[in-house]
Amino acid sequence: MAVISLLSDFGLKDPYVAEMKAVILSICPEARIVDISHEIEKFNIRMGAFVLASAAPYFPNGTIHVAVVDPGVGTKRRPILVVTKHAFYVGPDNGLLMLSAQRQGISHVYHVTNKQYMLPQVSRTFHGRDIFAPTAAHLA
Repeated sequence: MAVISLLSDFGLKDPYVAEMKAVILSICPEARIVDISHEIEKFNIRMGAFVLASAAPYFPNGTIHVAVVDPGVGTKRRPILVVTKHAFYVGPDNGLLMLSAQRQGISHVYHVTNKQYMLPQVSRTFHGRDIFAPTAAHLA
């Protein structure tokens, strides 16, 4: 059973975290979803990177970490998958994933482009739900 962690700056007042979890569970019902934090300061990539890097080493090998602190959503920044010796990271190519991934030994970095691992309709403003969550679920 795969472990998928979630980290974001979404907060918990809106349905966004639940939407990401629903997408993951609709693709991979046996996934175990663990919330790292959804209270990262809005658009504070450094804070998100620190919190992710602090928590990630304590997860089991093979964990898929989905992190979304993404002031560049809707721009040309790329969605990426980072493979390390111990885990997978899915999120925006904005530095958020790199501190943790580097500490775990990066093996590969992929630009996520295969539409079969995304929702059929990808919005310009919610890649967490439409790209990152389904990619993680398919990895699981």
